[in-house]
Amino acid sequence: MAKAISTIGILTSGGDAPGMNAAIRAVTRAAIYNGWNVKGIYRGYEGLIHNEIKDFTTESVSNAVTKGGTILKTARSKDFMTPEGRQRAYEVLVDQGIDALIVIGGNGSLAGAQTFAREFDIPCIGIPGTIDNDLYGTDSTIGYDTALNTIVECVDKIRDTATSHDRIFFVEVMGRDAGFLAQNSAIAAGAEAAIIPEHLTEKDQLDEFIRRGVRKSKNSSIVIVSEGKSNGVGGAMYYAERVRNEYPEYDVRVTILGHLQRGGKPSAYDRILASRLGVASIEALKEGQRNVMIGISDDDIVYVPFNRAIKNDKMINKELINVLNVLSI
Repeated sequence: MAKAISTIGILTSGGDAPGMNAAIRAVTRAAIYNGWNVKGIYRGYEGLIHNEIKDFTTESVSNAVTKGGTILKTARSKDFMTPEGRQRAYEVLVDQGIDALIVIGGNGSLAGAQTFAREFDIPCIGIPGTIDNDLYGTDSTIGYDTALNTIVECVDKIRDTATSHDRIFFVEVMGRDAGFLAQNSAIAAGAEAAIIPEHLTEKDQLDEFIRRGVRKSKNSSIVIVSEGKSNGVGGAMYYAERVRNEYPEYDVRVTILGHLQRGGKPSAYDRILASRLGVASIEALKEGQRNVMIGISDDDIVYVPFNRAIKNDKMINKELINVLNVLSI
């Protein structure tokens, strides 16, 4: 028979995302509403191992809904990747009287929760918090909408100088192996092209852009590029260097937006999404759910098993690629 829950622990892990604080607030207050105690675990799994834990009350999360970043801090933990580190984390949970764990984070964070739950039979619930929007089974992740709007605001400003100087700007955005930020910000900002990992195997995206997007009537252009390397191809610097070498007639510049995409107050959508997912995580525990991610699908709350959320690739809608192609002529 499953142990009755009286105290939950909550942590944020991996990269921070706007809206994480709204989720922390929702989890805390929903748990207290249902008569449970809440303990905030600082600095993710690393803080769990080192017993950086405090009792949380409703006052602990006052006004948190408006703040970016995470009030619980976050860190990556090499120790938690080892059996010895996870054993120490479990011992801390037992000493603290924590009966269930709620983890807010991305792919790596939920993978850690899955392993931890399997080894020590503790209920773990995941809440998708990542600007990359790359977790399978949920239409959106906490932080994605805010990051998307931040990118669009920046690109709108870059457009002014691109037009003034007749330049091609390659703007690098986050997303790693997922092109959701690049593709959708390109559409929203009226960019001429998006170079994304999901499309790399199909054709030379730079060649396609040069052929289709740069004409005598359109001397300035914005190209949004997903960061990192996918299939051996680099980010914005790689494509800018190719243009300089292969098409020297064009004036090229690079802007790497970097970590400013993670910052700022969360959008209304992210605040609402985080609040819904936070409350749903407590409802899931009440129902006896364990080892699932709370997601949103067609505006309904869904429970997605960890192994599906982590291992399955979330595919970008190919219609978005066509929309950008049509509108960038």
